[in-house]
Amino acid sequence: MAVEFEPVLTKYVDDPEQAKLSKYVERGGYKAAEKAVKSILPDDLISIVKESKLRGRGGAGFPTGVKWGFVPKDSDKPVYLTVNADESEPGTFKDRLLIEKDPHQLLEGTIIAAKAVGCETAYIYIRGEFYYGTKVLQKAIEEAYEKNYLGKNIFGTDMNLEVYIHRGAGAYICGEETALLDSLEGKRGYPRMKPPFPAVVGLYESPTVINNVETLCNLPHIINRGADWFASIGTEHSKGPKLFAVSGHVKKPGVYELPMSVRMRELIYDVCGGMLDENRKLKAVIPGGSSTPVITAKEIDVELCFDALQEYKTMLGSAGVMVMDESTCMVDAAINITRFYVHESCGQCTPCREGGKWLLRILQTIEKGTAKKEDIDLLLDICENIEGKTVCPFGEAMVWPIQGFVNKFRKEFEEHIENRGCPIEKDRSIRR
Repeated sequence: MAVEFEPVLTKYVDDPEQAKLSKYVERGGYKAAEKAVKSILPDDLISIVKESKLRGRGGAGFPTGVKWGFVPKDSDKPVYLTVNADESEPGTFKDRLLIEKDPHQLLEGTIIAAKAVGCETAYIYIRGEFYYGTKVLQKAIEEAYEKNYLGKNIFGTDMNLEVYIHRGAGAYICGEETALLDSLEGKRGYPRMKPPFPAVVGLYESPTVINNVETLCNLPHIINRGADWFASIGTEHSKGPKLFAVSGHVKKPGVYELPMSVRMRELIYDVCGGMLDENRKLKAVIPGGSSTPVITAKEIDVELCFDALQEYKTMLGSAGVMVMDESTCMVDAAINITRFYVHESCGQCTPCREGGKWLLRILQTIEKGTAKKEDIDLLLDICENIEGKTVCPFGEAMVWPIQGFVNKFRKEFEEHIENRGCPIEKDRSIRR
């Protein structure tokens, strides 16, 4: 059956005028921010977001209101808000859409979050490659300042909020929140040991809240429509609308806004029109960006929510859904992803810096058919010695895809060794 859902976050993204302040205000924009600033106490804002059960959309799915509640009330230091617009996870392009098509929605959410945590300075850390998005966002910020939605005494109150854009330099690791903070401070983007957590000791050693673009874009709608409305969408533990960035072997790739009660089968066949080549069967799907383990074609009746995917030893992550048909070599896919993570390692931890290169070499020998069958178990052993043994989750991001490919498609890895090469006829026009 067809999946029907009225878009909320992406309702107006097809209108080129939506990026302008005049059109955004005409459609009710900044009403939620004005209400929050003028009429709602910070603690009440936090309670509303907790009641909505909004969870972070950046990958971890941590409850947003709970995160805000960690900010100390008695600190003598300023509180900072950092918007994570780095979006470097392969297969993910939802935040880019929001930034380029509806930037004022993000700014309005930023104002609401700032009021909730007592922040007067916010930084939008944006991926360096998002040049166009940066220009659109900077224009929106200038418009907001002109109308006194940003700056001193916003909405005629005693609240002040300065918003700055900081462009990254293209490092994947700076999507990790503490590496992002180091980069923002002008240092090399190295993840920090935790605790202390950023909510207590973050930017410039001050309390800092870090929220993803999509997370903040939900806030105006929660304030306008109520926490109960938001909590009525989705599953028991995964509430609200969610953006899915779909790529790969489907007829209609793109960004789709759906409740997290939608199933993978519905997303692929009802929403995205099915397989790109109807003569080829679905083989596998990466559900949450390149760092999440793959699921097989037999597992696609799973709900795309934070909890259900855990049953298949994977996760929703950033909801970057990558669809692969039967022409895809799983060993080659593992090599492609591992090569990326080897390149993007910050080099701070030995397990990532050296272990990743070792994993890549073994995968390449399996692809060529020159490995031994026991090398497959060696792969898993190395993964186990990297997982959970690094400063940040980058180690897991590197090894989880490999573990998923091997555990779900071990026979294909063995066939490479037995056949002295890839047994799958490669169609370069589709795969590359």
